[in-house]
Amino acid sequence: MSLKVVVGAGATGIPTALLLAEAGEQVRLVSRRGSGPAHPGIELVAADAADTARLAEVARGAATLYNCAMPPYDQWPALWPPLAASLLAAAEQTGADYVMVGNAYGYGPVDGPVTEGLPLAAATVKGKVRAQMWLDAKAAHDAGRVRATEVRAHDFLGPGAVSYYTLTVQPAVLAGQEATFFPADLDAPHSWTYTVDTARTAIAAGEHEASWGRAWHVPSTADISLRQLTRLIAEAAGTAPATLAAMTRDDLAVLAASDRMVAEVTEMLYMTERPAILDSGDTQRLLGIQATPLDEVIAEIVKTGGVLTPH
Repeated sequence: MSLKVVVGAGATGIPTALLLAEAGEQVRLVSRRGSGPAHPGIELVAADAADTARLAEVARGAATLYNCAMPPYDQWPALWPPLAASLLAAAEQTGADYVMVGNAYGYGPVDGPVTEGLPLAAATVKGKVRAQMWLDAKAAHDAGRVRATEVRAHDFLGPGAVSYYTLTVQPAVLAGQEATFFPADLDAPHSWTYTVDTARTAIAAGEHEASWGRAWHVPSTADISLRQLTRLIAEAAGTAPATLAAMTRDDLAVLAASDRMVAEVTEMLYMTERPAILDSGDTQRLLGIQATPLDEVIAEIVKTGGVLTPH
């Protein structure tokens, strides 16, 4: 049994903590409010992870530090850099291995499947933030100051998942209502990541000697279109047929003028207006992680209403 510290008590942090605890590890789950599941193997810690001294104190003696944190979407440029720097510094100071949970934003638009070896060429503000987080961790790894790796997901599915889709379309479909999505090609293939598969990949990466100094892609539960996913959820929920429409860019501009969160979507529309497939061949071959079948993921979403309720 070793000590594992998980920062972030959300849709990826909670399953990471639970899977580690159920495997017999000693787990500290860190969040500002000290929230999380009641489990004998999990110690809930209230702390600001941007406070490096406090985080290093919490992580002292840990074998692995998992970054599952997620600042508010509209505050990434202000909040992510100091938070990421604090997590990296805490890992360096304590000697803990550092596993980051990230996404595909750092790549920018890609024609064809996104593979781990592609350069981080993001031109968007949020994409540059995510890319720099990994470049800083990779530089520390290359300098021998820490062992670091990143697992990258695509749009999340599962209880508590936060994505464009889960915040807009999914609640409407579960309620049997017409759904409207942001400007998108509703029939373009798209990779969907189950939150628990992200946790499984992060744990596997943290235990594999080949992990360090590189990134891994979480195997997708499905590569299907927005329209197909919506139909499958509606059928499972018994609310079919589902009606899904995409708003225009002009419609989005009107909403964005009065909603800061919606305004943040505009620069990332390339991810919804074209095919977006995440290749995870390396993760499947080398880490042995396979995606959870989509029907199981959808069944859980329907059962929970998409809400994360830790136990």
